[in-house]
Amino acid sequence: MTLHFHWFLPTSGDGREVVGALGSGAASGRATQSRPASLDYLTLVAKTAEQLGYEAVLTPTGTWCSDAWVTTAALIRETNRLRFLVAFRPGLVAPTLAAQQAAAFQQLSGGRLLLNIVTGGDAEEQRRFGDFLTKEQRYERTGEFIDILRGAWGEEPFDFTGNHYRVEGATALPAPTPEIFFGGASEPALDVAAKHVDTYLTWTEPPARVAALVDDVRRRAAAHGRTVSFGIRAHVIARDTSAEAWAVADGLVDRMDPTLIEIARNRLGRSESEGQRRQLGLSSDLRNLEVYPGLWAGYGLVRGGAGTALVGSHEEVAALIREYAAVGIDHFVLSGQPHVEEAYWFAEGVRPILARQGLAHAA
Repeated sequence: MTLHFHWFLPTSGDGREVVGALGSGAASGRATQSRPASLDYLTLVAKTAEQLGYEAVLTPTGTWCSDAWVTTAALIRETNRLRFLVAFRPGLVAPTLAAQQAAAFQQLSGGRLLLNIVTGGDAEEQRRFGDFLTKEQRYERTGEFIDILRGAWGEEPFDFTGNHYRVEGATALPAPTPEIFFGGASEPALDVAAKHVDTYLTWTEPPARVAALVDDVRRRAAAHGRTVSFGIRAHVIARDTSAEAWAVADGLVDRMDPTLIEIARNRLGRSESEGQRRQLGLSSDLRNLEVYPGLWAGYGLVRGGAGTALVGSHEEVAALIREYAAVGIDHFVLSGQPHVEEAYWFAEGVRPILARQGLAHAA
């Protein structure tokens, strides 16, 4: 079994602290400097990931980051093998247009596109884009959207009539057809995953909770005659020793403004996302953010999305990855602050251990 390791493209900016969380650290004499998400910097991150052997980079979607399609298209000529896991929200563009965009990307990149479909769990943010559907309606629309994508990618013009879309003769022929990644922990999300996607992504929770989610989706997919692969989205802090790694984690918290922590927790508490609420619950005890050996919920203090990190020595992080692999996780979408430096720590420290154990390719 060979695991798949992906990195992250920080299109909201980068730095030595959790983005947006800078507090007292700026005045303490520590190295600190915001890194804007310029094309030059994102090119550096992408080239670093490619050089170190990561298979793909995830590009996020949302109010505070650059458009994923435009950003990754600009990086096609800057890279050779790296694939782009492009996140986008169904409902904001017509599905046939999205199918055509994917086909164009495949043609221009030589088949290096992966799609990460994000239904959206924050009603306030959805309304910014003109989307006023309920959560249940959004997931129903997502299922129809994927049906049309796959239909348009078929060999014959595709007709579809649903509650949210009607198309006649939809067609777009990417080569090869992009794999579809998708995440969500609510009942409607799990049904969409079982019926429609190739890889189900979840936040990084303790292995037993991830195992239960994997088993649930696997049973649902089997009921539709399908199989699904599984991945997690996590940050990582790996160092030569456990003490060094935890010192980095403690330093990230030291640089968080307490006011921003309170604001972020109030905002995340209003989210409609089941997965986001579960992430928030992991960081509820501010005195003890290690929610499982080597699993640290500090990121969730000030930011939405992935809120946990794998923390420890290279051997400890490798052991934790093996635990997740044992419960069915194939894909690891990782990130770290800053993204250039942390990509090296993992690739040069953790992955050689996994490669010796037959679980990863060498850098």
